[in-house]
Amino acid sequence: MHNAPYRPVARVVIAVSRRRRSTKRRCRLLRQADKIGFHRDYGKFSCNCSSAAEEHSMAGYASRSVYELTHQQALEAEAVHVFREVAATSADPALLFSGGKDSVVMLHLAAKAFWPAPMPFPLVHIDTGHNFDEVIAFRDDVVGRLGLRLVVGHVQDDIDAGRVVEDPQAGRNRLQTTTLLRTITEHGFDAAFGGARRDEEKARAKERVFSPRDEFGQWDPRNQRPELWRLYNGRHRKGEHVRVFPLSNWTELDIWTYIEAAGIELPPLYYAHRREVVSRDGMLLANTRFLPPSPHEEPFTATVRFRTVGDATCTGCVESTAATAAEVVAEVAATRVSERGATRADDRISDAGMEDRKKEGYF
Repeated sequence: MHNAPYRPVARVVIAVSRRRRSTKRRCRLLRQADKIGFHRDYGKFSCNCSSAAEEHSMAGYASRSVYELTHQQALEAEAVHVFREVAATSADPALLFSGGKDSVVMLHLAAKAFWPAPMPFPLVHIDTGHNFDEVIAFRDDVVGRLGLRLVVGHVQDDIDAGRVVEDPQAGRNRLQTTTLLRTITEHGFDAAFGGARRDEEKARAKERVFSPRDEFGQWDPRNQRPELWRLYNGRHRKGEHVRVFPLSNWTELDIWTYIEAAGIELPPLYYAHRREVVSRDGMLLANTRFLPPSPHEEPFTATVRFRTVGDATCTGCVESTAATAAEVVAEVAATRVSERGATRADDRISDAGMEDRKKEGYF
């Protein structure tokens, strides 16, 4: 019985010892997190460090009481959340990949969302047959290097089958809708990630992050679901699917800032290079085998770059000397016209051209 008074003291000593070990472990984890760029709020705590230097180094961590993200980190976190949400709630999602800057950034974010596991969905490319050779080469290189599954829908197959009729004067861009919907149906995809952003065009500004499409692939702008507090509803009936836009809240400047910071590789078309072009309807169009100059047009060589990449027959370029991502960031920061407004001939059909196409099932 004479040992009874010492038992509480022993328990206190053990508790204090455990608390010190726990605090030191917290400090060690925080140092490791800081090295790899991840920060978490552990609140204020006292650090029983082994040295004065270590105690001083931990003072910064102890004073953190707010979990703060930079603008780029917040956008990245939102996109990663969207990818994981779709992967958890959809049976067969797919990522629409054109080889353009937005889809490349989207691929980078998707890989980051599931790393170290492989991406749980394939890439889908709708090939008009009029793509830039550099973009197709880049697409094949990325797929081969990362070991990804690629599904390609060919517009030419729908032309040959008589499902669509090609107008040589209009190009094939609008014909992609039929091929896209056929590819989604044939492979049973119930969700498709797209790289559209709200700042690109007013019809895209209307669309939510999760955009349900009916059994015909059509979009109804009057029938959109609320997304309060970033709570997404991807429910759909059999035969329907959902278009998902992880980059919806990004801007062109955000995209390029992220590309520069992450060192993301892009097709060389996005940087300044010498190319033969023709001037048509106030735009510079590349002189390619898909778009020969008319008799009254005189091709000339200029230093240009592409702000957006799509069908070669309707994608314009701009005169530029920006040869690096940092130079493009500075150039984009000074512009006041979106890339689609400045360089996409297919958006100039009418004021509601994009919305009409989206209602039919376009990207």
